[in-house]
Amino acid sequence: MAGAQKIKSGFARVFGAQPALPKATIVSVECDIVKGLHAFAIVGLPDKSVEEAKDRLAAAIKNTNDLESPKKSNKKIVLSLAPAALKKEGAAFDLPLALSFLLASEQAAFDPAGKVFAGELALDGTIRPILGTLSIASEARDRGFTDLFMPEENAAEASLISGLRVHPVASLEDALAQLGGRGKPRSAVQKIKRAEPEDTALDEIRGQESAKRALIIAAAGGHNIALWGPPGTGKTLLARATASVLPDLGEEEMIEVTTIHSLAGILLGLLGGPVYRPPFRSPHHTSSYASLIGGGSSGIRPGEATLAHRGVLFAEVGY
Repeated sequence: MAGAQKIKSGFARVFGAQPALPKATIVSVECDIVKGLHAFAIVGLPDKSVEEAKDRLAAAIKNTNDLESPKKSNKKIVLSLAPAALKKEGAAFDLPLALSFLLASEQAAFDPAGKVFAGELALDGTIRPILGTLSIASEARDRGFTDLFMPEENAAEASLISGLRVHPVASLEDALAQLGGRGKPRSAVQKIKRAEPEDTALDEIRGQESAKRALIIAAAGGHNIALWGPPGTGKTLLARATASVLPDLGEEEMIEVTTIHSLAGILLGLLGGPVYRPPFRSPHHTSSYASLIGGGSSGIRPGEATLAHRGVLFAEVGY
């Protein structure tokens, strides 16, 4: 790029986060640039998606204004994610990695104190949504951070956490403009949509008085219950109606349950609103062990038992 700035040697530190349950882990994203043969490395136990961030942020920086890509300089560039013992997964580190490099190379100037950044970079510099936004926002607030820069699609979800200023960013250029005071700061608008209960009400079921009485007692005390009988007697209908007996989730419970569903990717952008009603999960009787208790080869994902937290888990036995 004709007007690109020259990359200078230096050091910078910003903060990102690793989404997890029950809360995220704040990660220090550091960049050190020194003279020498060209090298560009990310250290700190990154997984494959974090390793590939080198190519994403190089392209995003090249396509943003007059910034110079880290791959064009004859410098040794090391990006470090600390603590090093924590495995870093996902693309949420793209934005803090790019900002740390720009700050160290003196292509950008801003104060990173009290700020947490998260977002996936596209090759043209736009910022894509991520999973686990609510866990990041909760931990940032608890650790004393005051500002959170997130993708636009995740901003409403993050704004559920009080005491934290959430800044929606559409692109790397937008983030730099807001940080440098050149752009108009935008606050996230909290769009809380309280969905109408879709549960089958227990009082709408005729008959089965003994079974309904047992379900109400089980729901009130948080007990397990077994229903048995021949097919067609209403066992599944009664189980589905049990969630209607439970009260709405309180504020802390709503945050807790919504965080779980956020990390599972069910609530991207809060399209369905926060989870105010106790969830009902009914996994298929042939579901795998991992799908029930959680896990996975690429990061730990909540299973059906976790997704039913503070709600009802209905395990039906196949005939």
